Amino acid sequence: MPTILRVDGFRFYFYSHEPNEPPHVHIDKDVATAKVWLHDATVARSMGFSAQDLGKIQRMVKSHQSSLKEAWNAFFGT
Repeated sequence: MPTILRVDGFRFYFYSHEPNEPPHVHIDKDVATAKVWLHDATVARSMGFSAQDLGKIQRMVKSHQSSLKEAWNAFFGT
């Protein structure tokens, strides 16, 4: 599970066994976790994050969208 980015205590990473799904990133902070689609920064699933945290996560994904997509393509070879 390579870590792609760390911002304000949030860890952004990929699972290595999900190459057949659309590009997305997993985000953890403490015990909370979320999965966000990279094409539009929508939350696919979330456990433990507040609505405020999810908004912050979506803004971070949008602001780093290009580098996250590049990392996805480099990692999964697409």
